[in-house]
Amino acid sequence: MYTIIEILKLTIPGVIVFFTAFYLIKMFLKNESEKRKDDLRAQNQKITTPIKVQAYERLVLFLERINPESLLLRTQTPHMQAGQLHSDLLATIRAEFEHNLSQQIYVSPACWLAVKRAKETLITIINEEAAGIAATAPAHTLSAAILSRMITQKNPIPIAIDALKIEAQGFI
Repeated sequence: MYTIIEILKLTIPGVIVFFTAFYLIKMFLKNESEKRKDDLRAQNQKITTPIKVQAYERLVLFLERINPESLLLRTQTPHMQAGQLHSDLLATIRAEFEHNLSQQIYVSPACWLAVKRAKETLITIINEEAAGIAATAPAHTLSAAILSRMITQKNPIPIAIDALKIEAQGFI
């Protein structure tokens, strides 16, 4: 019995020291793993934040470029007919949109939906106004009709730009 007590006197402190060391090492390794994950997240954020901000900038630029005031100035030429202006406007909007399609990865689905709605609403307005004007009419007739419609109907472009600005504030 005496030997068992002596063995327990020696082994119990050893077991306690072993489990204490095991627990401390386990906690240390867990903390180091969390630090590495946090560092990796911070490093990824340093890379992705500028890309996200650039995506918002590009989408705002896209919306500004398809805004009827600037779009009509860039697209319309002297002696152009309404039919040609109509097709050129639609082609320009689609080309601009396709050029910026990849930006949807970096913005929220709500912002991307706002951008798409603005584009689709503008195309609808252009199509509806072009339907009421003869294709051989002067292009300025279609331009005036589109601009007049944009005044009477709420322009969707500033709404989408505001949505992008509000969301982008979270990154700046």
